[in-house]
Amino acid sequence: MHMCFYMHFASCRKRKNLGKKIFFFDLDGTLLDKEKKITDKTMEALKKFTDVGNHFCINTGRAIDSAMSVYNGLGLDFKGSFIGGSNGTEIYSVDEKRYVYKTGVPLELVPKILDLADNYGVHCHTYNETHIVSRHNGECMDYYRRVIKTPLIVTDDVMKELVNPPSKMISIELHDHEKQERFRMALQEMVGDKLTLLYSNPYYMEIFPSEAGKGSVVQRLADYLGIDVKDTYAAGDEQNDISMIEAAGCGIAMINATDLVKKSADVITKLDNNNDGLAEFILGAM
Repeated sequence: MHMCFYMHFASCRKRKNLGKKIFFFDLDGTLLDKEKKITDKTMEALKKFTDVGNHFCINTGRAIDSAMSVYNGLGLDFKGSFIGGSNGTEIYSVDEKRYVYKTGVPLELVPKILDLADNYGVHCHTYNETHIVSRHNGECMDYYRRVIKTPLIVTDDVMKELVNPPSKMISIELHDHEKQERFRMALQEMVGDKLTLLYSNPYYMEIFPSEAGKGSVVQRLADYLGIDVKDTYAAGDEQNDISMIEAAGCGIAMINATDLVKKSADVITKLDNNNDGLAEFILGAM
């Protein structure tokens, strides 16, 4: 059973926030450059955008703890900041230091998904509130944790480490995409419409509840803040960004985005993520 705990949006909507905007950003390949930093010009644009009372939201496939680590590591301190984590299964208010929405993969499906991944020879892991939880360590996990610094638990009994439904699961295949695709098709057949399966890059397949997705963060947070969806902006570069690009009032694809993302966007940046491609759009949204 899917669970939404911490807070129900319907009971905690803000009053209409007329004239205010929200800008949603993917991290890698979008807001961050190849050095995993925000360039000076883009940072200056973000400061101007939030100084007038607009809202900033990182909307990422990373779990909240990992996204918060990036937020803090970049020295961000924008009033009205939110983080949408794990492809829309978590929304966290940075100012209030609390979740305003959270759901997860049904607990009864977790071992079935891990068993299926083992059968197909594909790495798959999940998360609890503080750790990555996996049956296996090795090359795929080493590759994943080059960037994701969340602590790791390796155990034969993953369920023992889970109290609540995990925000998401992820499968990784570094060498054989066709094998990953065979696993994806078998998994889709097993779970039907309960879960969404999306690639966040050529190696990672995200597994999360179908009521989530990055687009749901746009809709839920706009509703929560009392901001009209037409005053929302979203920028991304990969397949898991498409739902937020389509949900936003203005959907922006990076020039370095995949062709599928570009087809889904209202506009495409002239410059890439290494050359302040978003700066003019941030300033233009004010």
